[in-house]
Amino acid sequence: MLIRSTIRSLRTLSVALPLTAALALGTVGCAGGKKDVLTADHIQPGAMPDGGEWRGVYYNQLYGMLHITESGGAIQGAWRTEAGDKWGELYGEAEGNLLKYTWKEHKIGIVGANATSEGKGYFVYTAPNPGEPHVIKGEWGLGENEAGHTWEALKQLNQEPDPKSVRPNEFEGNSGIEGFDGNRSDQGADAQKGKEEAPEGEGGEGESKEKEEKAKD
Repeated sequence: MLIRSTIRSLRTLSVALPLTAALALGTVGCAGGKKDVLTADHIQPGAMPDGGEWRGVYYNQLYGMLHITESGGAIQGAWRTEAGDKWGELYGEAEGNLLKYTWKEHKIGIVGANATSEGKGYFVYTAPNPGEPHVIKGEWGLGENEAGHTWEALKQLNQEPDPKSVRPNEFEGNSGIEGFDGNRSDQGADAQKGKEEAPEGEGGEGESKEKEEKAKD
């Protein structure tokens, strides 16, 4: 009886081991798999609402003013966040009331790998009710993603788009905005400060004047 029980246990173990190994491999495969990309394939283009056109200026409380221009279905846009610390640009093709685009956003005053983000997104042009301002509704995503974050903006009446207006000027580009490491990026200001603090006799203005006097003698 003892021998029969032992043989029966060994047979059960030999069946259980391959099954356990297969389950373990399946778990590893899922854990190491690539995340699904969020697409906007389910969003289909429709007819443009009466009186609607992509060209214009659109406002969102977070992303600020989005300036959009259009030429033959090709769309270009630019925005400046309401906080004023970032500006971005987008490019895409419009089909009816659907715009799919790629985007790139820049942190003002920051340099390096973390200074720029990019991805994809889409907008659907809508006209809520007759006489009311038109609205674009959509999403944006990082990298290859086309969705994940909502972006809705209200079209401004009688405003001409000016994409160049969102770009930082030379002063803003070196405005001393702190980076992720807390260091100021305004090298020009730091250099000027160093000149002002340079003591006489160590490259300061006093040493230059002294040399001029000796040369005269």
